[in-house]
Amino acid sequence: MYRPLIAASLLMLSGTAIAQTQDAAPQTTPATTTDRQAETGKAPQRVRSVTLTGAGDKCPESTDTEIVVCQTVGEPYRIPKAFRETKKDAAQQSWVNRAATMDQVGRVAGGLPDTCSPVGSGGQSGCALQLNRAFAAEKRQAANDAAGVP
Repeated sequence: MYRPLIAASLLMLSGTAIAQTQDAAPQTTPATTTDRQAETGKAPQRVRSVTLTGAGDKCPESTDTEIVVCQTVGEPYRIPKAFRETKKDAAQQSWVNRAATMDQVGRVAGGLPDTCSPVGSGGQSGCALQLNRAFAAEKRQAANDAAGVP
């Protein structure tokens, strides 16, 4: 679980290092640090993650042997929320979920009770039941999204 996250953060490291704002005073730019690392032909010995708590905090400079990744308290993840968790498509669903979907489709098409169908008995109670199930599923999904760590 951590390997894809580490790989993604290392791939995005060069772009995020360039995107960081710097003062007007001349400092070592991330590009020159990268150039020095490329000239030596050695990978950095250490990658350090720093969490900045205040608005005035500055990210420490990276050196030839170390890469520094900075993040703020309010923005702990660099991966956008929309891309953190992928939804499973039909090919990745278990056969139990696919069978339940087919059963529900057959029940609605047949006009059986509790199916929210305009024909058959119990259509009105089926619509309320369907709305309640959809609401509960949305609440579960929102709780999973809020609690999930990419």
